[in-house]
Amino acid sequence: MSGKGRLLVVDDEQIALTNLGRVLTREGYEVVLEQTGRAALARIERECFDIVLTDLRMESVDGMQILKASRERAPDTEVIMITGYAAAETAVEAMKEGAFYYIAKPFRLDEVKKVVSEAMEKIHLRDENRRLREEVESYQGKVRIITQDAAMRRLLQLAAQVAPTDCNVLITGETGTGKELVARFVHGHSDRRDGPFVAINCGAFNEELLANELFGHEREAFTGATTSRRGLIEAASGGTLFLDEITEMPTAMQVKLLRAIQEREVVRLGATAASKVDFRVIAATNRDIARMVEDGSFRHDLYFRIKVVGLHPPPLSARRGDIPLLAHHFLRKYALRMRKEVSDIAPEVEGLLTQYVFPGNVRELENLIERGVALAGGERIELGHLPRELRDLAMTKPRRQHGRLPTLQERELEYIHWVLDEVGGNQTAAAEVLGINRSSLWRKLKGHRGDGR
Repeated sequence: MSGKGRLLVVDDEQIALTNLGRVLTREGYEVVLEQTGRAALARIERECFDIVLTDLRMESVDGMQILKASRERAPDTEVIMITGYAAAETAVEAMKEGAFYYIAKPFRLDEVKKVVSEAMEKIHLRDENRRLREEVESYQGKVRIITQDAAMRRLLQLAAQVAPTDCNVLITGETGTGKELVARFVHGHSDRRDGPFVAINCGAFNEELLANELFGHEREAFTGATTSRRGLIEAASGGTLFLDEITEMPTAMQVKLLRAIQEREVVRLGATAASKVDFRVIAATNRDIARMVEDGSFRHDLYFRIKVVGLHPPPLSARRGDIPLLAHHFLRKYALRMRKEVSDIAPEVEGLLTQYVFPGNVRELENLIERGVALAGGERIELGHLPRELRDLAMTKPRRQHGRLPTLQERELEYIHWVLDEVGGNQTAAAEVLGINRSSLWRKLKGHRGDGR
């Protein structure tokens, strides 16, 4: 969320809508206006708001439908009802469904401002409590997943709900979306949290080595086996076994793993007796495992055994509101690790990051911020600290700054700095590229600085 708070105002009366928008904007809120309930539902589906202020009685889609959709899509959003039909039973119904407050028309604008302010105070208090709780959990070694995205929060709610059940979980999603972090989150919220969390990448070993890693061996089971060694399944007993990229596991190994899961026992290589184990399986893959089951490259019985519950972390491109949050989190992390006084990200960098598609997802964002901190010579990450291919992308089209398109002067300055960066800061070479003399370049830079830039 940006500024003092982000509001969606819905009213089919144009005058009321305009007045509410004008007053709340003056109060410092970012306000989005919609005149129909149907348009409001579309907004709620694709955007995040702190508060939804909606008329109750509207054609086609009414305020109660907006309330229910908002509670489902973004449970943390507060909804305030406004209506000219001040019936007590309707007010009670709205409050039961989770509305923050109920205002009857005709209302005073001061009353609306007061109620909105109280709703924002509740939001800030809740967010602060959540932040403090997350910090305490992080200090206690629990997994902290940073997000304000409604879909990601719903996934974490589901993960926390299934964590104590001890059922096996399959996590699917693109590379870099944080599948292992979600697995650790499930483990940390389960009754096995005090047990081990053992992770293995199934694609990192051939079949023979993977069998040895998972099941272990007895002394003299093969040449060079001078001691007995327990496998990772035994090591995970009492805790969780995380099988990353499980779709890379050879078919023969899938059979052995299925038996271990079903029978709760393993037989080490060279052993004659089985060892009992108690472990939970959380598996992950970035491939279409359902299609692999259909074409026979992954066993259907193992698939249904590991996918009692499925979780699918969304790609970063689908949770753009999290990009600034994550970027500043990684900034603090690497500034502390590198012992550097880097504490901010330039607005043009943040704007570019929120528009970038991030094929490598959260992992790519973390790498970009780590690079930026490493290269930063001052207190913030600048455009020049990003990889060249990303900087080139910044020049393809103008980006909105604080909700507006840049001026020609701002766009010119952006291009001048880009050229200067490309020629290593050499003003003579930059002037030649720009087609002006060096003194003209100096005057342009000086003029921009004189404007406070």
